[in-house]
Amino acid sequence: MAKREEKRNLETIPVGSLGIIPLEGCRTLCEKVDYYLVKWRTERESEHKDSLAFAGYQRDSYILGAKVPRFGSGEAKGIILESVRGTDLYLLVDVANYSLTYSLCGHENHMSPDDHYQNLKRIIAAVGGKARRITVIMPFLYESRQHKRTSRESLDCALALQEMVSMGVDNIITFDAHDPRVQNAIPLHGFETVQPTYQFIKGILQNVDELELDSDHMMVISPDEGGMSRAIYMANVIGLDMGMFYKRRDYTQVVNGRNPIVAHEFLGTSVEGKDMIIIDDMISSGESALEVAAELKKRKANRVFICATFGLFTNGLKRFDQAFADGLIDRVLTTNLIYQTPDLLSREWYINCDMSKYIAYIIDTLNHDASISDLLNPNERIQSIVARYKSGDFDD
Repeated sequence: MAKREEKRNLETIPVGSLGIIPLEGCRTLCEKVDYYLVKWRTERESEHKDSLAFAGYQRDSYILGAKVPRFGSGEAKGIILESVRGTDLYLLVDVANYSLTYSLCGHENHMSPDDHYQNLKRIIAAVGGKARRITVIMPFLYESRQHKRTSRESLDCALALQEMVSMGVDNIITFDAHDPRVQNAIPLHGFETVQPTYQFIKGILQNVDELELDSDHMMVISPDEGGMSRAIYMANVIGLDMGMFYKRRDYTQVVNGRNPIVAHEFLGTSVEGKDMIIIDDMISSGESALEVAAELKKRKANRVFICATFGLFTNGLKRFDQAFADGLIDRVLTTNLIYQTPDLLSREWYINCDMSKYIAYIIDTLNHDASISDLLNPNERIQSIVARYKSGDFDD
């Protein structure tokens, strides 16, 4: 990775002095991002470093002080504790962090995505339009599962995007949006959805032995028709075959807000004896992913690896523990873009894909107003890591 940093020797004038404000649920991730930014900017040699345009370029930390205190009634306000005038501001928020609590009339209340989103708006409001530019980095896009209207229902994600833009947000960066077409709600503003494919491939290569990266020994699986593009991309960059399942649903009834799945039907070539990579945007309860893994095992698949950007595990980990014990799954990979429980991190079957360096690259590059196209399409990096693995030169 040292070579990558040499290439990213950014010489352009920064948009403004860099400032990062993490909402409380995203602080751990933000501190890792801050570590990389401080390290790179200390090491970076630039002939312009001493010019006025680079004032405040090297600092001990780019994290700015902010808090959202609450009254006894549960109401809150956003407070920024230092100047943000003229800064290029990055707000990080994890709307899926349910571990945080607040007092509501004496009762302990766990924070929902609505609470986190409301806190984000409070901080934007506290900025009061004084920042040079505001970029919101929201890895798990708020209400992204409600992305289209099938009956008389609300379009929450589109409304949230429009609301942020109307408050003065210039760019929104998210990861693996459930449906990237929600950006049509804000066509004149920046919206990027980043895929963590490179981190998944790296995580598997680092932690799994005796992999054969060819179409005779490995296959990429999409667990549903909605995730086809994700699986097609991964299969193409590694040079593997792809298969997919589609869900046969019972449209005569609704359970927990959706039509129940009757069966998973498979489309693709034989999986017998091959390692499987199931790739999806999120593990919610995990029911679908485990059912797909069971179906692949019935078809005599070898090892099964599940890759999902967001590991919500809404029904706990017992089902995954059982599946691992029964040999249905071998490893599960998710990122640290959202809250991970200590229980999850301790599991033998779990591989954590750290995204902090990637986010730091994005922030550093955007602050210089440089192109992030190579970060959004990591094909070159994937080809490099796969070639090194095949040649036996993969040691990191």
